[in-house]
This record gives sequence, structure tokens and C-alpha cells, in this order.
Amino acid sequence: MPLEPILLNDGNKIPAIAYGTGSKMKYHDITQYIEQAIELGFSHIDTAAFYQTEKYVGKAIKESGLARSELFITTKYPRDVPIQKSVKESLANLGLQYLDLYLIHQPLFIPDIVKAWKDFEKVQQDGLAKSIGISNVVDVQQLEDLIKHSEVKPAVNQIELHPYNYYKMKPVMDVCAKHKIVVEAYSSLSPITTYPGGPVDVPLKAAAQRIGATPTQVVFLWVKAKGAVIVTTSTTKAHMEEYLAVSDLPALTKEEVADIDAAGAKGPPSGITTRLAINTKEKALGAMIVMTFLVYGLSGWGRVCY
Repeated sequence: MPLEPILLNDGNKIPAIAYGTGSKMKYHDITQYIEQAIELGFSHIDTAAFYQTEKYVGKAIKESGLARSELFITTKYPRDVPIQKSVKESLANLGLQYLDLYLIHQPLFIPDIVKAWKDFEKVQQDGLAKSIGISNVVDVQQLEDLIKHSEVKPAVNQIELHPYNYYKMKPVMDVCAKHKIVVEAYSSLSPITTYPGGPVDVPLKAAAQRIGATPTQVVFLWVKAKGAVIVTTSTTKAHMEEYLAVSDLPALTKEEVADIDAAGAKGPPSGITTRLAINTKEKALGAMIVMTFLVYGLSGWGRVCY
């Protein structure tokens, strides 16, 4: 049985787990993986103009033969392109008439987020996107300013969220909860994939043994306990099945969630703590600079968005 969809503040519903096409999938033909994800039961596909995977998502959607209403498609606005032009290009790449969710991908690098949001509101008014939202807004003041000057509140805020950064993200999550903005969580498996051997391993394994699950599934149950949408990805069929099987598992107890929170607060394994200590803006700027030189070169500076 699929995970229950989550109600958004605009009255629409969003599937509780999404198959993402970013990360290592960026810039590659990933049609076969998206097709497999859809075949296995993923109904929510998350992409972005910057990933350069929209056309492959569109191809997979077409080849699935499913009715448009059976799929929930999210894409993201890059930057430095007129929003109306960008959303229409994304729709053309996807072969769709409308999006289920359209996000501002990286507001940190948009000079006037309020003005951009006004254009997003028009995208929704014009029927090009059923819901609109933001991604990577982790600054409480930026979020509150946006809400204050908007007619339509963001429906979601897609952020990096895992046990090791939970307390850092909690202030912005609290603002989201206050305004009924659903949090979408990406990179949630970081305790397993990036920071193995840390304090979180212990409560993950304990909960996994109790319910007959894998530590990966326990992480996703933790995300679910926080009321967030799971955004994940894999090129492996077995992993996709493992992720979707979370819907058949019992919920974590309050004590198990608290134990994971407490372990996460201790920080990742010694030697990589500094990665989490980097200021969000510095981290984003550094990533932008590196990607500029590695992916585009100096001439591509204006196109960078991640």
C-alpha cells in the first residue's frame, strides 16, 4: 500500500515519497531508471531545469502510458531566465501542459526573491503549475520575509534534512509548520551514505531490528515521523523496492525518534564534523564556484544553479 499523500496548504495533495533525478543523475540519459521507478510504483518524479534531466523524465512519462492524473511531477526554476520563459521550456521538455509543483531551486542566488515569487504566483494563476514552492530556503528571516510579502504562501520547502542536521534545520521547519508549508527532505540517507559509523547508527540499527527493517528504511520512517516528504533516488531496482516498502512498515515509536534525534545532535563521526559546521551560504557559494569551473567554465558563470 502506498504511503498516504500529504495535504498541502493550497488544498492539493503531494505523494509522500518522490523519485529524484538530481545527484549523480545530472546531465545523463536516465530514461531507463525513471521508467523503472514508475513501473515499481513511484508516482512522484522530481527534476529540475539545472539537472538537464527534464527531457528524460518526459520520455519516461510518455512511454509509461499512464494517465497524467496518475503522476505528480515537480521541476525547479534555475535562475537568470525569465520565469514565464523557463516554465514553458520545462513543460516542453516534459511534454506536459502543467506541473504539479514548481519550485524556486536556489533562492539564495536570486537578487529579489519577493519579485520572483510574484512571477511564480502568476505561473499558478495561469494554470501552468498546480502548486508552487521553494527549495533550499533554510534562513528563517528569508522565509518569513517571503511569506510576509506573498499573496500565496509556498506549498513546500525542499531542504536537505537528516538526523545530523535536524537541529540546524529545526528553526526553519518550525516556521514551515506554523504556515502549513510541507517540508520535502533530500539527502536524508547521509548518516548511511556520507557519515557511516556515527552515533546515529546505533538507534537506526535498534529500530531496524525491532520492526524487521533496514537502517535505510528506518531513516525514511524518521523523515515520515517529521511530517516530511521523502525525496530519494537510486539506479538499483532492489533499492527502489526497499524505499517503496517503507509504506508497509510500522511507524517508529516516539522514543525511537527521540533517540535518533539525540544521536544526531552529537554530530557525525570524528574527522568530518566540519562538513556540517560550514555556514549554509558559504557552502552554497563554494559549491556554485566549483561547479562553474568543473561543468561550465568561466563562460558559464551566469548559468550556474544547483
